[in-house]
Amino acid sequence: MEDDQQLQVSITGRDGRAQTHALTKRATLGKDPACDIVLKGLLIGRVQAIIEPRNGHWYIEDKGGLASTLVNGAPITSYGPLTGADSIEIASFRIAVARGEQGASQALHLVEAGAAREGVSDARAAGESMNTAAVPAVQAQNVARETIEANSATSVESAQLLRTGTDGLAMAGAMPKGVVAMPRERPAPPPVMRAPQPAVSTTASPVSGAMRAAPEDAQELQWLNTPEGIELRKSGHARLIAAIDLRRLNVARMSEEELSTTVGGLLRTVLSSDPTFARPGIPTEALFKSIFDEVIGLGPLESLLADESITEIMVNRYNEIFIERGGQLTRSSTIFTDDQAVLGAIERIVAPLGRRIDESSPMVDARLRDGSRVNAVIPPLALKGPNITIRKFSKRKLQGEDLVRFGSLSPHMIEFLRVAVERRANIVISGGTGSGKTTLLNVLSNFIPDNERIVTVEDAAELQLSQSNLVSLEARPANMEGKGAVHIRDLVKNTLRMRPDRIVVGECRGGEALDMLQAMNTGHDGSLTTAHANSPRDCLSRLEVMTLMAGLDLPVHAIREQVVSAVDLIVQQTRFSCGTRRVTHVTEVSGIESGTVQMQDVFVFRQSGYNSEGKVQGTFHSTGYIPDFYQDLIRRGIQVDTSIFQE
Repeated sequence: MEDDQQLQVSITGRDGRAQTHALTKRATLGKDPACDIVLKGLLIGRVQAIIEPRNGHWYIEDKGGLASTLVNGAPITSYGPLTGADSIEIASFRIAVARGEQGASQALHLVEAGAAREGVSDARAAGESMNTAAVPAVQAQNVARETIEANSATSVESAQLLRTGTDGLAMAGAMPKGVVAMPRERPAPPPVMRAPQPAVSTTASPVSGAMRAAPEDAQELQWLNTPEGIELRKSGHARLIAAIDLRRLNVARMSEEELSTTVGGLLRTVLSSDPTFARPGIPTEALFKSIFDEVIGLGPLESLLADESITEIMVNRYNEIFIERGGQLTRSSTIFTDDQAVLGAIERIVAPLGRRIDESSPMVDARLRDGSRVNAVIPPLALKGPNITIRKFSKRKLQGEDLVRFGSLSPHMIEFLRVAVERRANIVISGGTGSGKTTLLNVLSNFIPDNERIVTVEDAAELQLSQSNLVSLEARPANMEGKGAVHIRDLVKNTLRMRPDRIVVGECRGGEALDMLQAMNTGHDGSLTTAHANSPRDCLSRLEVMTLMAGLDLPVHAIREQVVSAVDLIVQQTRFSCGTRRVTHVTEVSGIESGTVQMQDVFVFRQSGYNSEGKVQGTFHSTGYIPDFYQDLIRRGIQVDTSIFQE
């Protein structure tokens, strides 16, 4: 291109520093480091504008950002041909252009002349962006002043996007026409989480529903686990079964209340009629409860399930039971009498669900009536004997405020996620085992509007959605002949025929990830799922691997394109070694460039050490980045609170 075809571009910021560029071809302007001309600022988009030659003339095109691209004081989408008399403004930057090599000093002179009139142009730009037709003149001046102050920030991290005007409204610098951000008080710091309350005196069994007595005191419990106590528990159990057989009672046809009353009466008769059980030193009531729970409940697990401070129960073998309380693992003093008692408890869990467990199918996933998740494995796979793992869920459905109170995330983070769910962003919750992914998924599901149709798909039903238009699907294992299995992938495919507005998959573990991504890409925005991964970047890699597990010979680039176009946000949940659970990253998947997925953190948790109890300490921070979908909402005239992104 000849010299007179060059475009000299001079850019000056609020600090007065000028940078000059000689353009001979298309150039991009924005805050993305990959742009040809990098402009720093909260209001500026990743690619804010493009300057390019067309048929011997130069044109500028706005590509989006919170600040509009102004030419001669008016917002533009595309403008040209550019001349030396044109004044270009992007947020706090003033841009002048001139043709040819001699144009550099001329362009700089134009910028300096324009800067002398910046108060006027700022007021005009702010007045237009805030739609001053609907705002009094005095308020428009306040808006202009606040805009100038906001644009004067020299750091992306410290720029204040929203400031409160004298009239009490939150004024937004260079917002799209007609959009006024509403005021929002900064929530108070979450209170310190209180220690869990002791177990209640009575509780309903998750299996039978019958009322149970409170857990025994330590001395009685210790006696029940002695060789004599175990022998009496076995003996009492055998005699109770014999009494039921002798009376030819059909317990299968009894209601829960009738079963509890009948079995309880028979057991008291057995214990009172035999002097073996009435010797001095034997805690009769503790013995009664132990046998009663083992016959129609889950044995020693009943007292653990009644303790609301316990979040997980792990039976390694009949006499090795561990519990998680407050994020810490400890060994419980309760035990089963033998392996057969553990098998009996497993059978009572899986039988009502139509599941089975035997040597041909030695593993099973199930759930208790209260929604707690159960996994059981028996020999020959379990070498030490049958084992059970129970993930307990709160009897009260948790809300976002509860997670804030627990310190799992900040008020601004839960507000951001609420808007993301309501405005139909596709979200993947990532984290390790026991990090709280399902709990967070339950909380986020609360934000789905009640007028939308939701279809949930799970291996074992755990989600607790309360919306009225809800269909819950659960995968089914194979029967004794190895037939009749219905996998999660089949259910995800079937949901597309059920006219869902939202699809919620409890967890993506394999090929169903491909079907989930396709659903997200075919009009089912606002879908939610979870995946096992240690970081947001790892989560994307996991999604790629799981998609390959679908068995289709797809190139990695095509899979990556599917992932990027489907997933909007990744919420990383982390469980620290001290048992503390935190949302450590809220990350936007922003695009793909040169085969690499571009990601941007919106909120992060920064660890600062440990307290005197060995618990992780830290604070939640906004990175100052405003996600693309928030910017899109603002352009569409939807009121959102962007003050949550301030540092």
